[in-house]
Amino acid sequence: MILEIITPEKNIFTGEVDLVQLPGIDGLFEILNLHAPMIAALGKGRVKIGINNEYKYLEINGGVVEVLNNKILVLAE
Repeated sequence: MILEIITPEKNIFTGEVDLVQLPGIDGLFEILNLHAPMIAALGKGRVKIGINNEYKYLEINGGVVEVLNNKILVLAE
């Protein structure tokens, strides 16, 4: 699936990923391949990006995530 993370200043990440773990306002949640469409508010915390059993981490201060047609769009602060 494709992940795109955008801030008001720049595009932070774009690429093919296996999983994404995000800090929702009610706690962490994970998005895997072929996830159902959704929109959710994000809180402050760490985004975990899984690519071929390796993980990258990014800190965000909140935002919104949209999942649609196997694409994840994160608009982060």
